[in-house]
Amino acid sequence: MALRPLSCPLRIHMADSPVPRELFIMGVTQDGRTFRPSDWAERLAGVLAIYRPEGNVAPHEHLGYSPYAKPTTMCGISGVLVDERLKDIEPRAYDFCVSFGTENGLQMAEVCSLDDHLDDS
Repeated sequence: MALRPLSCPLRIHMADSPVPRELFIMGVTQDGRTFRPSDWAERLAGVLAIYRPEGNVAPHEHLGYSPYAKPTTMCGISGVLVDERLKDIEPRAYDFCVSFGTENGLQMAEVCSLDDHLDDS
């Protein structure tokens, strides 16, 4: 899997940092085209919605995304942010995400989003 650097300000993950890394699967193909359909990120994250920490869903919520796979926009690029902790819960689900990106020729980058981990610095 070839990981691409993003050209926007992100916090760089240090190997000795306790902050979990995330894989950003971008809605841009290796040749720069926008990936279709436009709701692919919501669909992929929806498939992974069942992987949640215990007690993560309020009783009145019947729909929602897993905290380990969230559709997002980063640096103006829509995609899915997949938390590496998903590997511990269900390695096949994490492998599915990586395979999805690879098989569809999507650009991917390992990141640590600053807004999720401001208190960890």
